[in-house]
Amino acid sequence: METESEPYVRLATLRQLHQVVAELNTARSLADTLQTVVDGIVVGLGYELACVNLVRPDGDLVVAAFAGNPAAEALITGRVGSRASWERRLAMGESWDGLRFIPHSEGWVLLEDDVPQWHTDGPAPRFEDEWHPEDRLYAPMYAAGGELLGVISVDKPRNGRKPGAWGREALQMYAFQAAIAISNARLRANMQRALVRLEREQQALRASEESFRQAFEYAPSGMAIAEMGGDQHGRLLRTNDALCRLLGRPASVLRRYSFSDLVHPEDIGTLLRTSAEGGRAELRLGRRDGSYVWVSLRNSVVADAADGPRFLLTHVEDIEDRKRHELQLAHRASHDSLTGLPNSAELRARLSARLCRLPQAVRATAVEELDAAFERGSGGPGIPGQDGGPGEHGYQPDAYPAPYEYPGPGGAEGSGPYEHHVHTVAPDADVDDGTKGLAVLFCDLDGFKSINDRFGHHTGDAVLIEVARRLTTCVRDGDTVARLGGDEFVVLADGLGAADAADLAVRLRNAIIPPIRVDGRAVRVGASFGIGWASCGMSAEEVLRSADQRMYIEKRSRSKAHRRAG
Repeated sequence: METESEPYVRLATLRQLHQVVAELNTARSLADTLQTVVDGIVVGLGYELACVNLVRPDGDLVVAAFAGNPAAEALITGRVGSRASWERRLAMGESWDGLRFIPHSEGWVLLEDDVPQWHTDGPAPRFEDEWHPEDRLYAPMYAAGGELLGVISVDKPRNGRKPGAWGREALQMYAFQAAIAISNARLRANMQRALVRLEREQQALRASEESFRQAFEYAPSGMAIAEMGGDQHGRLLRTNDALCRLLGRPASVLRRYSFSDLVHPEDIGTLLRTSAEGGRAELRLGRRDGSYVWVSLRNSVVADAADGPRFLLTHVEDIEDRKRHELQLAHRASHDSLTGLPNSAELRARLSARLCRLPQAVRATAVEELDAAFERGSGGPGIPGQDGGPGEHGYQPDAYPAPYEYPGPGGAEGSGPYEHHVHTVAPDADVDDGTKGLAVLFCDLDGFKSINDRFGHHTGDAVLIEVARRLTTCVRDGDTVARLGGDEFVVLADGLGAADAADLAVRLRNAIIPPIRVDGRAVRVGASFGIGWASCGMSAEEVLRSADQRMYIEKRSRSKAHRRAG
C-alpha cells in the first residue's frame, strides 16, 4: 500500500470517514447507533475487529456492539468490565493524542483482568511498525461535559501495520463523532421514554378524571366543588345532578351561590365551624321552593395539580328522613301519645328553663328602689327591690355571690342575672300594679271519672282529646298546654297580670263545659283551675305544687252541683 504521506491516500481516507460519519446520523435507536459505530470502523477505517464498551449507570463498561468476527461477537457481547480495570488500561501504555495504545510487550499483564477481550495468536513482528495480535488500541469517547461515555477498541489493521499519524487522527475524529452520535441517541431514547411515560401518565390522568367525573356526576348523593381562598371563597364551581335535584335548582343557578348563601340562618354557625379538611356537619340547606332539607356535609380538599389551586370537595347526603325520625322520637319522648300535648317531663323542662335559683326579690315601689340605690352607694349594681338589709322574706344579699356570679337558668353556674336570663317575678296577688308574670294554670276535670266508669276508656280518651283541643284553641301561640297525667292539664302563659290570669281561667273553663259528643252520645265535664305563679328561686315542682294546691282550694270552694258533669 502507498505510504500515508501521499495526498490521495489521505483524501481517500477522508472520504471514507465522511461516509461512515454520515451513517451515524441515520441510526434511529441507541442500539442501532452503537452497531453503526463499530460497522463504520470495520468498513471505513480499515480495521478487521471493532467493539464499543459502553458505560453503564453503575459506572462499569459493557460490550454493547461488536463487528468483524461473529464468533468473537457471540463470545463477549454483553459482558462487563469493571470501571477500575478500564481506568487502569487507559492510564498505561502510549498516549497517541486522544488514543491509548498498549503494545503487546506491556499488555501481557492485562490478560487476567476482568475486561472482556478477544485476540488471536500470531508470529512476532518482523519490523518495527508491524501490528502484533496482542497489541491494544483504545479510543475513549467523552460527552460534552467531559464524562466518559465509552471506549472504542480496535484490532488487526488490514494493512498489518500500526496506524500512522493520519490513521490515528482519523480514528480520533471518528471517536469524537461517535460520542456525539451516542449522546444524541441516548437523548432521543430518554426523550422517547419520557414521552411514553408522559403519555401513560396522561392516559392514567384522563382515566382518573373520567372515573372522577362519572363518580361525581352519577353519585346517588349530592356532590359539589367550591373555591378555596380569595374573594370567591366558598363559591360553588360544579354540582352534580343529585344535588341539583335535592335543592330543586339547576347547576347554572347553583354556581351563583355558596353553601353560606343556602344554609338555614340558625345553622350558619355550624357551617362556619366545619373545617375544610375532613370536616363534617349536619345542617339545613334551602330549596328553591323556600323549604329546607336536612343534609350531612363531608368536606375534603383536592388539588388541581401538584402545585395548582386547591378546591373544596363536599359530599352532601340527604338525611331528611333520619332527622324526621329523630324528631318524631324526640316528640314522642316529650309529648303525650293520646292528646299530642307536651307531657309532664316536657312541661317541667320548659318551666325550669324560665327559673333560676335566685330567691324571689321583695317587690318595692319605684321610689323605694331609688332610695335603696342611693343607700347602696358604690356597692355595685343591685337587685331591684332589694335594700342593704334583710327583706321581709329573710333574704340576705351577702349570702349570695356578686350579681354577675348568680347561677343562671336551671341552676347553671357562671351565668349572672344580666346574662341571657330575665328573672321571673310573680305579680302581687293583692295589689294589681301592672306587673306581668308567668302564670301556671292547673286544670283538673270534674266528673271525668264517672264518664270513664259509665262509658268506658274509649269515651274517656275521646273526652281528653277534645279537652286538649279546646284548651289549645283558647291560648296564644307562645303559651304551653300540657297534659300532666290522667285528667290533669297545665297551661303556662307568660306576660299576664293577676286579672289576666283569672280571665284566662274563666275562658278555659267555659271552653270545656259545652257537651262533647262521642259515638252519638253527649257527655259533659267540668273543670277546676288553680292559678300559680312561677318565680326565680322556686323549683318547677314547687311552682306546680302551688298551682295544684290553689286548684284544690278552688275546687272545694265550689258546690258539688256546680262541679257535676257527664
